[in-house]
Parts: sequence; C-alpha cells; structure tokens
Amino acid sequence: FHIGEREEKCIIEDIPSDTLVVGNYKVQRWDIHKHDFLESAPGLGMFVTVTSPSGEVLLSKLYGPQGTFSFTSYLSGEHIICFQSNSTRFAVTAGSKLRIHLDIRVGEHFLDESAIQAKDKVDEVNVRLEHLIEQIHHVTKEQDYEREREEKFRKTSEETNSNILWWAIIQTLILISVGIWQIKSLRDFFIAKKLV
Repeated sequence: FHIGEREEKCIIEDIPSDTLVVGNYKVQRWDIHKHDFLESAPGLGMFVTVTSPSGEVLLSKLYGPQGTFSFTSYLSGEHIICFQSNSTRFAVTAGSKLRIHLDIRVGEHFLDESAIQAKDKVDEVNVRLEHLIEQIHHVTKEQDYEREREEKFRKTSEETNSNILWWAIIQTLILISVGIWQIKSLRDFFIAKKLV
C-alpha cells in the first residue's frame, strides 16, 4: 500500500486470543528524478503501533526501513496495527510517497530449514511433526474463536427478531385500540346529532 511521508495508515486484523502474530515490512521512497520507487529508503524508519480490542497498546516501537515485528494477542477481536514514518520533514515539504510491502502471519511458527538440515532424518521428521501439531492447535483455536463469534452473532440476531416481533404486536394493539376508539367516538357523535 502507499502512504504519504507524514501519514499514518492502520490495518485491522481479527485475531483469536493467545496467538502469535509476526509481520514483515519493507519501505520504499518515491524518487522524483527517476519517477520510480527506490529499492530502499535509507534513514527512514517506521513507528509500528499495535492496539488490542480493549484499547491497550501491545506494541509501540520504531523500526528501520525494513524489519520484523511480533506480538501475542491476549484478547480475541480486532487488533489495530498502525504504521507511520519517522520523517522529520515539515508537513508542507514532506510530499514524498512511500510504498510499504507488508506480510502479516497470524499464529504460524516457521521452521528453521538450516536447523532441520543439520539434524538426521529422524529428528527432521520429529521436528516437522511437532510443527504440524502446533499448526493443528492453532487451527483448533481459530475454530473455537469463530464458533464464539458465530454464537454471539446468533444471540444478537435472535434478540433483534424478538424485539421486532414485540414491536409488531404493540403496533397492532395500538391500531386496534385507536380503531375501536374512533368507532365509539363516531357512534356517539352520530347519536348526539340525531343522525342515527
């Protein structure tokens, strides 16, 4: 994505509780002379701020033009991940565009291939099995979180439907009582004027 040099960009990630999140990013600055983005942005860094669903700041740190950040979610819900450059230019002169390459991995632990190659085949299979078991635990945690969200949504839908039903019943009763009152008033009026 692209942002201005002094602009803040936030991304919302829906993350289950007790989940490791790892993000890699790389910043490229726009070069007006080449009319292209430079491969790197020396001297430019990024402030990365992560806020939990309860508003608690989980991570607030300055990184370089490319880097890796990680945090563990303690609550399930929407986490806000914000990026802002550490540019010291004034807002008027900081007209440069930045391109940010971002890769966010939720709940995945990656294998160190060099460590696996150093061990014999039995150890390699053992490490891969442990990795698969860890991934299964993560998938189970994701499914539990989705069930929790679905149950909350279902309860909200049922409450809304119940409220709509009661509102319809109340409206019907009001209409019937107003109709009966109008008929009685008209009948009394006609009797008083001796039209009936």
